[in-house]
Amino acid sequence: MNKFNINNLDLFYGETHALKNISLNIPNRQVTALIGPSGCGKSTLLRTLNRMNDLVENVKITGDVHFDGNDIYQDSDVTALRMRVGMVFQKANPFPMSIYENVAFGLKAQGNKSKDEIDAIVEESLRGAALWDEVKDRLNSDAFGLSGGQQQRLCIARAISMEPEVILMDEPTSALDPIATHKIEELMDELRKKFTIVIVTHSMNQAKRIADKTAFFWMGELVEHNDTAELFNNPVDQRTQGYVSGEFG
Repeated sequence: MNKFNINNLDLFYGETHALKNISLNIPNRQVTALIGPSGCGKSTLLRTLNRMNDLVENVKITGDVHFDGNDIYQDSDVTALRMRVGMVFQKANPFPMSIYENVAFGLKAQGNKSKDEIDAIVEESLRGAALWDEVKDRLNSDAFGLSGGQQQRLCIARAISMEPEVILMDEPTSALDPIATHKIEELMDELRKKFTIVIVTHSMNQAKRIADKTAFFWMGELVEHNDTAELFNNPVDQRTQGYVSGEFG
């Protein structure tokens, strides 16, 4: 079963044709990795899935992006979409407030939960992000006091507190050391049991380790999409072969 069905998608930034006739299915409760050289359209595609590109001036989008069968570009309720499709960015971006308040912020904004309910969700979300045991005794401490890897896991906890169905991750480990990267990858392996995950990564080894499916992009085109092991071991297109072999990238 697919969570997203993308059909004949084209995206323009002004005169720049950034995505070219993309058709791609993203399966439910699996990890899909988007790989390719810088500027190939990976992050642009990721941001079409929660309409973040709407915030960019002079963007034109044609084609269809169906989420659970509904075309998200025909649905005007972008806020509801972004609650269902959470996002974690390349650089950890905790709010300038306590660890607790970072996770509780969106819940309080909804205004329909009691303090006990919020407390329970904060704990559940921090546990879900494999962070609870590290911060449970300092929930009122400044989030900026956490390490980079912990800050990124806090951002993941903040995202899952809103009970999304999908988590988009735009190079979430690129600024982290190997130990923190390993923890995030272990976390993604656990999160796929509950969430659909789409990750942009420059690391082919990371895609091999964590992704069920991998899509390779080149100059705005989707060149190849397959089971991860198949794409890396038996690439069909010469551009994919060159990229995964390290010949160019």
